[in-house]
Amino acid sequence: MTTQDIVRIERAWSIHDVADYLQVPVETLRTWRKKRTGPPARRCGKHLRYDPDAVRAWLNTGDAA
Repeated sequence: MTTQDIVRIERAWSIHDVADYLQVPVETLRTWRKKRTGPPARRCGKHLRYDPDAVRAWLNTGDAA
């Protein structure tokens, strides 16, 4: 296997990572999640995790407006 064969896997983002990326408070993300209007998240145990590509797609769809 060469280095060209290795696919870079981006880690899932925490709620703090998403808040930093979107430049919004963590509490805003929690409110959006309760209202089902924010970027999609999944529970991993007791933690919320966000797929970076899904957050970017959500931001680009205009749903963030």
